[in-house]
Amino acid sequence: MSSFFTLPSSAKKRKRQNAAPSGASRSRKSKFTGDRSAEKPRKRAKTDDESISSGDSELDVLEADSKDGLDTSGSDSELEGGTDQGRRIKLAERYLENTRREVDAAGFDAADIDRDLIAERLKEDVAEDKGKLYRRIGSDLAFDRAVHTSFRTDAKAITGVAACDPYLYIVTKDIRLQKWELANSSIARSQPEDRGTNGRPTTSPYERRKPKRIRMTHGSQRQSQNPSYQHHTASILCVAASADGKFVATGGADRRLIIWDATNLNPLRVFTQHRDAVTALSFRRGTNQLYSASKDRTIKTWSLDTLAYVETLFGHQDEVVDVAALAQEQCISVGARDRTARLWKVVEESQLVFRGGGGMGSTRSRSKDWKPGRETGLVPTRGHAEGSIDRVAMIDEETFVTGSDNGSLCLWNIHKKKPVFTYALAHGLDPPLEPEQVSAETNPDPKVVGEPTPRWITALTAVPYSDLILSGSWDGHVRAWRIGDDKRRIEALGPVGKTKHDLAVQVNGEAEETERIDGGADGQDAETSGEEKLAIGVVNDLAVFERGERGKESVIVVAALGNEHRMGRWIKVPGKNSAVVFEISKKSLGEGQPRTNGDEVVNGGAGHDSDFEGFGDA
Repeated sequence: MSSFFTLPSSAKKRKRQNAAPSGASRSRKSKFTGDRSAEKPRKRAKTDDESISSGDSELDVLEADSKDGLDTSGSDSELEGGTDQGRRIKLAERYLENTRREVDAAGFDAADIDRDLIAERLKEDVAEDKGKLYRRIGSDLAFDRAVHTSFRTDAKAITGVAACDPYLYIVTKDIRLQKWELANSSIARSQPEDRGTNGRPTTSPYERRKPKRIRMTHGSQRQSQNPSYQHHTASILCVAASADGKFVATGGADRRLIIWDATNLNPLRVFTQHRDAVTALSFRRGTNQLYSASKDRTIKTWSLDTLAYVETLFGHQDEVVDVAALAQEQCISVGARDRTARLWKVVEESQLVFRGGGGMGSTRSRSKDWKPGRETGLVPTRGHAEGSIDRVAMIDEETFVTGSDNGSLCLWNIHKKKPVFTYALAHGLDPPLEPEQVSAETNPDPKVVGEPTPRWITALTAVPYSDLILSGSWDGHVRAWRIGDDKRRIEALGPVGKTKHDLAVQVNGEAEETERIDGGADGQDAETSGEEKLAIGVVNDLAVFERGERGKESVIVVAALGNEHRMGRWIKVPGKNSAVVFEISKKSLGEGQPRTNGDEVVNGGAGHDSDFEGFGDA
């Protein structure tokens, strides 16, 4: 094989293009080279010149800026004559000099500010890459002043909601997938509402801020035997949206996983690999890798970039009802009545098993002697055993939280097999059944009273890599929680949204003491009697996202409501099949802080009395 070292010398000389021509060769090449003074500018020189100036419009902008309130003490004669490039450079130098003078007069250095912002952003990026909790936003949000708006979907119970700002994707039990558009600005109008002579508002403060439905698609049960049908044929149970806004995934009781084009809701691919209902979906953060959970006791992974199936994860002993994932290639799933949460390390092809099944959680709470009474509120006489783990949300790559059917929120760390902390009865207790409902006798003994039952945790979500958790049940509220600074405690932040009780406290300046355990003689919650319930019905799903650069503006929470549970009709709650959008803004320094009385937080704080460890009021 010939190479440079084996070529003849004549061939080497022909490849020397930079050598100066001499003698006859110079006259032979003169028609290509010519005089260097008359040679056209080389292409690279032209490119460099264009990189300095992008056109005459840029020169006009610089001249306008130099004369618009800036120092123009320099002689205009300096700009006369010469090339346009020289004028641009001089104008740019003058503009920068004037900017420096303004910065010095204001008393701060823009370079230092930019340096601090860049350093802060780099620290956050490194923390997120390592999968660590690095944002403390729970105490900076004004949950009691959150504004809200609700909208009807004209369908059966909403089973799931997914958000990709500014769009919402909602699925229902009557096989509907709907796309809604949220308002870009604050939900509530800044102007006060107009009121008529009777005192009633003539205009709603939310009428222009309600989400707008822009597209809907509907399936059919009649096509259940048609394998080529490109839609669901039974209730849709879950939905997820990719972060890049390209894909929407839905799973249903018909065992189908369908991938949709997020723009027009056209089906892209229908997967039928699951052998039972698809119960939960979750995208890996920042990618189009999808995890799906099913009642067939498996989790499957999918690549939506290629619309292909990847692999199946086995291990659960009961149906898998929820799954969550963050940036790393791993996910957390919960298996209902096998009472386990499992961390799947996909790359290592391994899993970590975390076993639940605990009772009330706190030793002090279990040993406390409680007494039931309708007048003072219903309290438990014993611990409520955990029957199933129904919900899971990831805080960071090492911390996650689960919700159970005994109303407990459990905080976990992947380095421990048992919960780090358990917050029992997060949404209180349902009142016991009436004697007529408990006994089969015609005239039952009035003393026959059943025990109060805890409200399940039916929805759970978290802001990734932050200390903020949101949960839902059927007590009429979406409740906010935060992770303690030591990551070993869950603290209550209160219900999300304005209530009549909050307004009364602001007017009177005092907060009435209320019982922690819910329920009363009239069937209402003792702690919420007189309050306005903003989430009436079963909260079947929650979606949360932040607005502004890195969440500087507000946090948006969307609650999917139904009059029955998404997985069945085990409970029926008076309510509307609708959705509620909460916008939680940042609270200014010194405002919105809870009023304390000694060690006890009276109004909306995160703490609670020491005798009620694990029962802190929201």
